[in-house]
Amino acid sequence: MARRMTNAQVEGFFAALEAANPEPEGELEYVNPFTLLVAVVLSAQATDTGVNKATAKLFPIADTPQKMLALGEDGVREHIKTIGLFNAKAKNVVALCARLIAEHGGEVPRDREALEALPGVGRKTANVVLNTAFGEPTIAVDTHLFRVANRTGMAPGKTPLAVEKALLKRVPPRFLRHAHHWLILHGRYICKARKPACPRCVARAFCNYPDKTEEPA
Repeated sequence: MARRMTNAQVEGFFAALEAANPEPEGELEYVNPFTLLVAVVLSAQATDTGVNKATAKLFPIADTPQKMLALGEDGVREHIKTIGLFNAKAKNVVALCARLIAEHGGEVPRDREALEALPGVGRKTANVVLNTAFGEPTIAVDTHLFRVANRTGMAPGKTPLAVEKALLKRVPPRFLRHAHHWLILHGRYICKARKPACPRCVARAFCNYPDKTEEPA
């Protein structure tokens, strides 16, 4: 298990990620807060690439709750049937649209409690929307981010919530806005599950992972 990183190491780690990628972005495609919300709901147990393929034809005809609701479950299902759990997701998306119209004037709320009350929306989804759509300093812990936080010694934790809370305390305020995307992209492409690509890691000098790889992965 990695030794806990010092505050100076955490600072250096994020400074290195910032220098390499000053304005990181998520890989889900969207056109407004509503389509971002739908994309994130669809991304559960699915790849961003798979979601983007499905929404490439869905969002041009349904980029508001009203238009999505008009498609109905069958219409939404037809567009997302290549994505895992598409039946449940189609049901949630339509129900979510109805709630947005009835309770929020068709707008995506900038409020965690209101977001988590929507069908198919949990803490992680709410965090992504708050961060990406509204610029809130939230951190959504997915499998990649969970791995990086534990492996490096940055914010060890046994649950996603424990890691999220630890990161919010450890990440320097100036990096919080983009920390979520930096860590997810880092886990997806460099600090990979089976074999981390340590030789290609820009933040290698600040990481406490004891089994760094020596050969390019």
